Amino acid sequence: MVSRKAWQAAGVAGGVASAAGAAVGLGVAAHRRQIATARRELATDMAEHGGTPPIGLGEECSVTADDGVRIACEEVEAPDGEKAALTVVLVHGFALDRRTWQEQRAFLAGLAEPRIRFVLYDQRSHGRSERAPEPSCTIDQLGHDLDAVIRALAPDGPLVLVSHSMGGMAVMALAEQNPDLFHQRVTGVALISTSAGEMSSAGLPGTFLSRRNPITRGLGMLASWQPGLVETGRRALGDVIWAVTKRFAYGDRHVDPRMVDLVDTMIDSNAVGALTDFVDTLGTHDRVAALPGLSGCEVLVLAGDSDRIIPYRHSEAIAAALPTARLVRLPGVGHMPMLEQPERVDDELADLIERSLERSRSGRFRLRRPRHNAEPSAGADAPTKGRDSGRGKGRGRRPRRRA
Repeated sequence: MVSRKAWQAAGVAGGVASAAGAAVGLGVAAHRRQIATARRELATDMAEHGGTPPIGLGEECSVTADDGVRIACEEVEAPDGEKAALTVVLVHGFALDRRTWQEQRAFLAGLAEPRIRFVLYDQRSHGRSERAPEPSCTIDQLGHDLDAVIRALAPDGPLVLVSHSMGGMAVMALAEQNPDLFHQRVTGVALISTSAGEMSSAGLPGTFLSRRNPITRGLGMLASWQPGLVETGRRALGDVIWAVTKRFAYGDRHVDPRMVDLVDTMIDSNAVGALTDFVDTLGTHDRVAALPGLSGCEVLVLAGDSDRIIPYRHSEAIAAALPTARLVRLPGVGHMPMLEQPERVDDELADLIERSLERSRSGRFRLRRPRHNAEPSAGADAPTKGRDSGRGKGRGRRPRRRA
């Protein structure tokens, strides 16, 4: 017999669908046809010209989390079998997977100096990792998962943690759980388009993450009761979802459609039920108190000021709690700066790796404060408060790409 809860979920979903149908007019239908045509042309173009072989393709492996969930991982060793100076661990965000870092993996694999190795993985219930029980889909558990990945695949040597969105929250959780790791081994942290708390206070996140939102709750219940029905509905709305992805993932209206396709494909590869399992933990995330645990590291806080998912003010709040962090604001950029402005992000990561390597070699906490950067300019950073972040004279060698 169908439970009352299930019928309530179906009723909510049906009501939402009816309301949406009433709101959709001929103009929207025409727009959908335009999107569908553009996507078919894109698919044809990509099929005709083929794809570029992946750069820095590593060795696939898996790590078992402390609760038994299998985490899909990938290791990319330093070229020519040389010993790496440090390990970079890349931690992706909500609804995505390790393909988030496709531009950065090419950059990291191409570094000639310093020689580094890097590790990527899919968060639980994301990408190729195992679907986890709903009670374990918490940011606290994601911190433990990151710890398990580090213990298994980077058990010694200096670490730089590069994180995006929910991945940054996992790094904060790890700093709470294992402060000794940050005192002894983590020399650098990148927090890209993320938040330390108050995600459900306002805007799109506030609407989506609210415990009182009947759409989110109803969709979650329906996905657990009838996952096939929900996934069928998602496929039917594929072109609309693609357009929504473009609007909310990127700030640039003329972003390369291939980048939209990449994010859309990552989202589509994750079950709706798996994603709604994380709604509560995102809405209650509050780790401002964990930020001082990063103060001994070289910290990069970077975000776009047109981010509709996690507004830029969240990055400002993180930087305010970490006075020695370098804050970088990318004007007009949305929630996926690593794909929207990959060269700028690569440059900032190169600077972070350099500073982190200097710190690991000296064995001392940083004494100087890198300057904040409010907006990029042609050829040089704009004047800002604080001491020089080190792009001028007096600095060591910059990471160098292989020819």
